[in-house]
Amino acid sequence: MKAARPDIKTRARYWQAGKPAIVTTTLIGINIAVFIGLGLLYGLGDMFAGSRTEAHARFALLGGTLDGSGGLIGTGNGDAILSSGNEWYRLITSGFLHYGIIHIAFNMYILFMLGNMLEPQLGRIKFLAVYFASMLGGSAGAIMLQPNGLAAGASGAVFGLLGAAAVGMWHQGINPFSTGVGRLLLINLAFTFLWPNISIGGHLGGVLAGSVCAFVIMAPAYKGFPRWAAPVTPAVVAVVALVASFVAVR
Repeated sequence: MKAARPDIKTRARYWQAGKPAIVTTTLIGINIAVFIGLGLLYGLGDMFAGSRTEAHARFALLGGTLDGSGGLIGTGNGDAILSSGNEWYRLITSGFLHYGIIHIAFNMYILFMLGNMLEPQLGRIKFLAVYFASMLGGSAGAIMLQPNGLAAGASGAVFGLLGAAAVGMWHQGINPFSTGVGRLLLINLAFTFLWPNISIGGHLGGVLAGSVCAFVIMAPAYKGFPRWAAPVTPAVVAVVALVASFVAVR
């Protein structure tokens, strides 16, 4: 029986095949681990309650220093990424930082739903590429439209996945707004503009980036896109987002 078992490489392949949304699960795990870990370092109660903490000042999108009441000192484009040097890592770290248990729970729930739908369809590499391109698009939008905020959350990437799912349905001849995905997108866009303290630029930048990626990646063959366009498009979108962020800060 031992000799008849497949080798480790084959068993690993079978194991991965049985978990079609392993990237989604990993991203959710990273977000939760960051939330709890930073809470233990900078105040778990404040992190769960949604208060601004020193973790947000260090790793959220726009830099600055917190005063005693949780207000920001020295914010604005001049300090946005450069508060203590060239802190461009904030474009990524902000996407794994949240304000309170409700914020992270809502984002992770939508990520779970969309990831289980899109990851098997796109494949792990393309799904991850769309996710990070959308995250960078959301960061660029937040810097451009709300330079004096302190933006954090996976919302930009999640909105990108919402946009990608809607565009994918449109490519298949389905009206996305007749489905749950389209309605969820409209409801979240309404909350974006009507609810206070939400990053409008982050959400719009994310959905735009994800939609552009899906327009090429999820296009049917008769659209005539070359095969190299699918892996290249998320990279181009990410570069455009980085350039936009750089121009806005400088």
